[in-house]
Parts: sequence; C-alpha cells; structure tokens
Amino acid sequence: MATNPITYLLPKYFTEYIPAQRAYSANTIASYRDTFVLLLTFFRDELNKRPEKLTYEDFTAENIERFLAWLEETRNVSASTRNQRLAAIHSFFRYVQYKDPTGFEQCGAVLAVPFKKSQTVPMNYLSIEEMRCLLQLPDQKQAVGLRDMAILVLLYETAARVQELIDLTPASIQYKSVTIVELCGKGKKTRFVPLNAEATGIVRNYIQRYERFKANEPLFVNRKGEKLTRVGVQYIIDKYLAMARQRNPDMFKSRITNHCFRHSKAMHLLEAGVNLIYIRDFLGHSSVVTTEVYAKTNPKIKEEHLMRISPTLESRKRYGKAEKDDLIQWMKKNL
Repeated sequence: MATNPITYLLPKYFTEYIPAQRAYSANTIASYRDTFVLLLTFFRDELNKRPEKLTYEDFTAENIERFLAWLEETRNVSASTRNQRLAAIHSFFRYVQYKDPTGFEQCGAVLAVPFKKSQTVPMNYLSIEEMRCLLQLPDQKQAVGLRDMAILVLLYETAARVQELIDLTPASIQYKSVTIVELCGKGKKTRFVPLNAEATGIVRNYIQRYERFKANEPLFVNRKGEKLTRVGVQYIIDKYLAMARQRNPDMFKSRITNHCFRHSKAMHLLEAGVNLIYIRDFLGHSSVVTTEVYAKTNPKIKEEHLMRISPTLESRKRYGKAEKDDLIQWMKKNL
C-alpha cells in the first residue's frame, strides 16, 4: 500500500472499481466524480488542505458534515442533492474499508454521517388524455417534426430512461413479427420492449427519412448531426409542452420532464389492470418493491382498492314487533 492510501485508492476507485466491478453507469460515475471534485475543492479552499496531502485524519465526521453544510449554504443544493453527494462519499469509504483495513475505524466514522431527511417529491405523470394531446402536435410532414415524434413515441411506448433513448442505435430496433426495441439500462442491464405497429411505422419513417442506416451510429441526432443529449431531449419536450399549454390551458399543470413519460406509461399500464410483475419487467426494475410506488401514488388505484375492501354502509331498519318477539324467544331458548 502506498504511503498515502487516500490518494492511492481514489484513482483506483474511479478507474477500476466502480466501472468494472460495480458496473456503474457513465452518469453515476460522472455524478460521483463531481462529488469528489467538490469535496477536494472544499478541503483546498475552506480548510487549506491540498488534495494530494489528505489523509484519513482529515476525513472526520465533522469535516464531512461541514462539507455538506457548505454545499447547502454556498451552492444552494437541495437536501436530496446533499444526500446524493453523501451517498457517493459513503460508497468510496466502504471501498477503502475493504482495501485498507488500517483505516477501518476512520472510515466507519465517515459512514456514520447520517442522511438528511428530505421532502418526498410527488411523482409527475401525464394522463392518457394529456399524452394523446401532446402526441398530436409534432408535424410529421416536416423532417424535424418526424424526428421529434419518434422521440416522444419511443419515450412513452418503451418507458425508456432518457439515457437509454439517446444511446439507441439503428441496430437496437429489431423488426420481427413484433418490433422489439433493445434498451441498455442501469448497471448495463439489457431489456427488450415490444413496440406497437403505429409506433413502429413512425420510427421506420424517421430512420428512412434521416437515413440512419449504419448499425452502430446514434439513432437520434441534433441539427449538427451530433448525438442528441439529455438537455436536447428536454428542449424538445418543453417545446411541445408550451404549444400544448397554449391550446389546452386547463391541462399540463405540473412540470413535465423526460422521466415523466416513463412514469406515465407505468401508470397507464397499471390503470389498464396489468400485473405489477409485468410492469416491473417492462421498466427494468430489479425488484417489484420499486414498482409498487406507482400503485401507492395513483389515486385511481387507491380508490379502487378502498372501494373493494370497504364494507357497505347501509342504514339499518328498526326491528319490527314480530322480529323483536322472535329475538326474545330465541334468546330465552338458547342463552
């Protein structure tokens, strides 16, 4: 082990452990990297400690808590973002505990730093009527409109995460008796999602019009011919949302992100009576517990469950004289 285990293990954590052994996605790795850039900046600027000189003794629970407070006070991050940064720090120090037992106790102090309670953000999703209105807006006669329609349709029909969408290639679309879309999700897990005939027609027309025939090239590109980004997808969604709100002022009240299309598809499947197990597989969740959040959030499903298990409350009629006499006689004989 090198003289300074922290500066030795941090590069190995990012270049070997989380990409190879843990198979973290590129986005997760980038998020963790940003956390440690901020943490090392904090040590340098606020505590006057050069990053290459940091040792176990510097990573006290107090210093980590000061860093988290610094994030909230100077960078105005939310409690949720604060917790994400702390999760990255915890992940690294669990790795250090394993690789260098001499720092076990100090790592334990860092791992004991608690997460901050944060407000639960309500899940936003579109109703079927809102989704129908939104998908009527792109002008498929125009090349850009056809591309935008293909993006919106695939986001909804496959419940793809935005990274899964922008990572699609022409080879990801498999035309069989039923068209199949191959999505590569978190942890490099692959799932295959069927696509209905109408959506298949839209995607096929887009591929032909844009000549996206090379198997491994990005399926969706921007005006410069470059691979579409997460920001670019959100820009497209916002463009049509603005149009939809103008036409339907009483609809689209909540903020809609690219992930809302995934939530919307799950909710609509649930409302249609599809079993949670199938929805879990469709979304690529590792556990049905994750999928259950949709059942807990959807007010329509809640109402149906309550109506099914609630007793029928009816006002009881008063006993007549004959019923009273019968009851008295029964009690005399049997009690």
